[in-house]
Amino acid sequence: MRQIVLDTETTGLEHKLGHRIVELAAVELCNRQLTGNHFHYYLNPDRESDEGALQVHGLTTEFLRDKPRFHEISREFLDFINDAELIIHNAPFDVGFLNHELSLLKLKTLDNYCVSITDTLKLAKEFHPGKRNNLDALCERYNIDNSKRTLHGALLDAELLAEVYLAMTRGQESLLIELEYAEPIQQAIASIDSRDLKIISATDEEFTQHLTVLENIARESNNRCLWQRFEN
Repeated sequence: MRQIVLDTETTGLEHKLGHRIVELAAVELCNRQLTGNHFHYYLNPDRESDEGALQVHGLTTEFLRDKPRFHEISREFLDFINDAELIIHNAPFDVGFLNHELSLLKLKTLDNYCVSITDTLKLAKEFHPGKRNNLDALCERYNIDNSKRTLHGALLDAELLAEVYLAMTRGQESLLIELEYAEPIQQAIASIDSRDLKIISATDEEFTQHLTVLENIARESNNRCLWQRFEN
């Protein structure tokens, strides 16, 4: 199971107003384990960032001037996310910007290149209704160290979100383990020949100890020892 945890930083809040992506990052999970593979670029948006956005990510026009433009890294990006589940916090925002960038290149929308898109903000609201569910709040709730997050950065935020997602969906691990080992266990059980099983009966001393334990249970439970009922 391959999943890609993704985040962007932008020049402003509305791609419909011509705002662009200035940083794009994604980290890879395979079978709910970080692989160490990641995708990360700062991008030249060919425009200024809004003052509010600049205060959030700190990526100045001067810093971004010599960085690649989205069309230069688009194929590498699409190859990286190909046939994976995308995991994004507040997915409509990032997906809207990415679809805008893809549309400028006459390419298909994001959902044509990935298996599915999971919005962790939506998940968090379902798990923690009525509570703050931004990334900082979730890091605090799940005891994930976000002390390096003095400014928003797409790569750091993607790494933090990966840890948050794993913590938030921890119950899925047992399901994956069950699915992974169920068939081998069933095959092992089916291969056992009952004729080869050795039956070891309890000794008289062990049987007496067994009865004593049952009597103690009955006395403590006001004669509600189920085992005694079964034996009777």
